[in-house]
Amino acid sequence: MDFTISKEDIVKALNFTLGVVEKRQTLPILSNVLINVDESSLKLTATDLESEVSTTCIITNFKSGGLTTAPARKLSDLCRLLPDASEIHFYLDGTDLKIEAGSGKYNLTTLPSEDFPKFEAEDSLSEINISSSNIKSLIGSTSFAMGNDSWRDYLSGLNLIVDDKTITAVATDGSRLAVANAVLNEALPDSINGIVPKKSVNEIGKLVSETSENIIIKLGSTSISVDAGGTKFVSKLIEGKFPDHEQVIPFGESSTMIINRKDFSDSLSRVSVLSGGDHRGVRFITKKNTINISANNPEKERGEESIACSYDGEDIDIAFNVNYFQEILSSLNSEEIEINFFGSERSCLITEPNNESLKYVVMPLLV
Repeated sequence: MDFTISKEDIVKALNFTLGVVEKRQTLPILSNVLINVDESSLKLTATDLESEVSTTCIITNFKSGGLTTAPARKLSDLCRLLPDASEIHFYLDGTDLKIEAGSGKYNLTTLPSEDFPKFEAEDSLSEINISSSNIKSLIGSTSFAMGNDSWRDYLSGLNLIVDDKTITAVATDGSRLAVANAVLNEALPDSINGIVPKKSVNEIGKLVSETSENIIIKLGSTSISVDAGGTKFVSKLIEGKFPDHEQVIPFGESSTMIINRKDFSDSLSRVSVLSGGDHRGVRFITKKNTINISANNPEKERGEESIACSYDGEDIDIAFNVNYFQEILSSLNSEEIEINFFGSERSCLITEPNNESLKYVVMPLLV
């Protein structure tokens, strides 16, 4: 193996692999990246046994090809710290990977490429064609609501549901729910769904943020793969049955409030400084065209504000985790939001006016 590549190209490629490489590995080979060189390109592959990413970039000078593995983070840090616009020369010398750039010479130890684990992806996958902006929006609008429960691992992922030409993303941790819909470029003949692990959702989000092209997602019963701009990410799905989100969304007679999103968020930020406890609770009291927001803590400190809004429903006295509301407000872009209250003891429904593609549900706190 003997080749030369630009610093910018290899740093960008290595960045795609680092999210998959775990810092602490029981198998040393999993800390390494697989390097595969042929006459025209360099292919890098990383895996944690649950997911795999592979990316390809162009080399500037080829002398000989081959396969090896090298420590991913050390290789990335070294290449990143080399001078900009460097041409980096790589070659194998026995079991050492030699790296030269300018006056610098470095060597990294390698492990045999034949020990690098192969990720077994399923063959039967439904192909989903979606714009990069739509998949970015789906992930950004829902992923924050994924859970962390190890004993309910089906909640620590994003449920993707594809039906005809619509893809729905659903996330919940049991106390809140986020639902977003988007339109596909092509309809699918069969409905399909799968729960994507949190780590994989984050990696897919980073991958699609780097491109403006259409994204090809292949979804099966046990795995998902995403192709974007020369990089392919593959992950196992979480086993288990995701809750029926339609049953969680409150319905029936409600009192609807329309309020300025930024004013509401700013007020929540100020008042919640004085909230106490693990749940960071804030209390809402609604009256005609007004919402009163208050919070207190064990030190008997208190904050309170009233905000004008459009509201003509029943008087409600209810408390929520302020973090849940703030994460929802941060994911929305509309000037105003709509909050539907179903009483002082039921979950509320948050949407954007005249937008059916986004729905958020937050359960109240017991006061």
